[in-house]
Formats: sequence, C-alpha cells, structure tokens
Amino acid sequence: MKQNKSVNQTKLWGLYVITDTVRTQRTALVLAVGAAIAGGARIVQYRDKSSDTERRLAEASALRALTLAHNVLFLINDDVALALAVGADGVHLGREDGAIAAARAQLGAHAIIGASCYNDFALAEQAALAGADYVAFGAFYPSRTKPHAVPATPELLTRAQAELSLPVGAIGGITVENAPSLLAAGADMLAVISAVFAAPDIPKAAHAFAALMPDKNQA
Repeated sequence: MKQNKSVNQTKLWGLYVITDTVRTQRTALVLAVGAAIAGGARIVQYRDKSSDTERRLAEASALRALTLAHNVLFLINDDVALALAVGADGVHLGREDGAIAAARAQLGAHAIIGASCYNDFALAEQAALAGADYVAFGAFYPSRTKPHAVPATPELLTRAQAELSLPVGAIGGITVENAPSLLAAGADMLAVISAVFAAPDIPKAAHAFAALMPDKNQA
C-alpha cells in the first residue's frame, strides 16, 4: 500500500545530473556542475570510481560547498565514508555497493539513500522494504557511460508509481527528445550525464531538461 512521501522524498524530482569525472576533473568539474545547476539541475551525484582518494575528497568537498550555496541536493555514488566526510545529503547505491540498512545506520535517519534497480522490479521492492528514499531503473536507451547495461522498459516506471511509495528515477541514454516518454511513464527524476556535461552549452542543455519537469510540489 502506498503511503505519503517523506519530506526528503518530496525533494526528489527534476533533473538529476551525474558527474563525468573521466571527461572533467577538479576546477573544471566544479564549473561544469555549477553550469548545470544554473540551467536547472536539482540533484547532483558525484560519481568517480577511481582510487584517487585525495582528488575524490577535494572534488566532493568543493561540490558540497557549491550545492549548499544553491540549495541543491548532493549525493555520493557508492561511497558512504566519503558522503560522511563531506557532509553530503546521502548516497546512491548499486547492487554491489553495500546494504541500504548499513548505509542508513552510518548516515542517519535524515540521509537520502537511493538504489539502482536496473530492470528488476523485485530489487525495487527490496530497496523500498530496506528503507531506500528512491529507486532508479535503467538503462532505457544505449548509454556511453555503461554500454553493456541491461535494457529497462518504461513499464517499470509505471509499475513503481502504482505500487511503491517512493520517487522513481530513470537513467541511461536519456536525451531531451526521448525524455518525455519516460516522464509520461512515471519518472520523477531524469538522471543524465553526457546529454548535459558533453553538451557545448551546459546551462542550455540542463534548462532544456528542466523545462520538461515543472515543480510538481508547487503545482
């Protein structure tokens, strides 16, 4: 049975940008994320799978300061310790990234914890029971970031909206052209990397996505 969404969950909608630290690092990364925020990004996820601990801490700290200044949510991919170190709003966890309950125990009741559910609705049900604040499905379209990701269908978004009390994210090859069908199917958040950060005009690209998603909490 669906319940009312928590205060945290009501913030989880709109353009959700994920950093491209292969293409952009350090000062350029902060400038790129700032440009995305200027265009309308509401959620930023710092994703860096490297072992460069010093750089990762420096970048995450700078992005935390930036997101605080603009009242934008800031999540860390995979790394609960880094989220704690920089005071992030929470973490996003994949299937191999640790248990939601363990992350909750470390980060506290008010942290935002998201879960990748790929193309598997059973994973979304498990994440909801474990206390996730949102679930994400994908890839919906071919993705340069994860070229071998399993394909997901829009029906997953529709089912999640009908059966779960959680905001729902979509990821994987999303563009301004194909985004409307995902929003119509039930996506609350569009998670984007290349379509924003590889664009020649980042604020313009972000604004094009943000314009597709009016503020449902003020509607």
